[in-house]
Amino acid sequence: MKFCSSCGANVTLQVPDGDDRERHVCIQCETIHYRNPNIIAGSLPIYENKVLLCKRAIEPRYGLWTLPAGFMENGESVEEGALRETWEEARAKMTLNGLYTIFSLPEINQVYMIFKGELIDLDFGPGPESLEVALFSEEDIPWEELAFPVMKKTLQYFFTDRKSGTFPMRSEALYRPKK
Repeated sequence: MKFCSSCGANVTLQVPDGDDRERHVCIQCETIHYRNPNIIAGSLPIYENKVLLCKRAIEPRYGLWTLPAGFMENGESVEEGALRETWEEARAKMTLNGLYTIFSLPEINQVYMIFKGELIDLDFGPGPESLEVALFSEEDIPWEELAFPVMKKTLQYFFTDRKSGTFPMRSEALYRPKK
């Protein structure tokens, strides 16, 4: 960040009084600009014993499979964001059964919130961000073609939890492997 979004003056990195980390601070109007993580809202759409996946038509990870998810919009709840993303990417309607996984990705400033739910019907298809959309049983999941580690972990948890019939909400931080 180089310029203040309030007045247009230059900003500097400094630790504001009472804070414990560097922030962008305007040298003219003294506005402190906080930069916070992006929230990704998504869903785990289920029909009978299958899950709905979308093949990405956009970067990053063009051509790989994922659960429907994307950045929240201002003015919507996380639940509304998950339902909107499911519609935008898979043209699917679903009911949400609760928050299932939360993943913090501190290195890229993102938090994923994935809701488990049921497809209302089988009337779905690719939206503008998807090449194709399909239901997969556990044995048919394209595990090596999944776009994001968060989605792979969510699917692994689901298929493990399905065996016990209990679906606890899970939360964890994921870090890139050290080289």
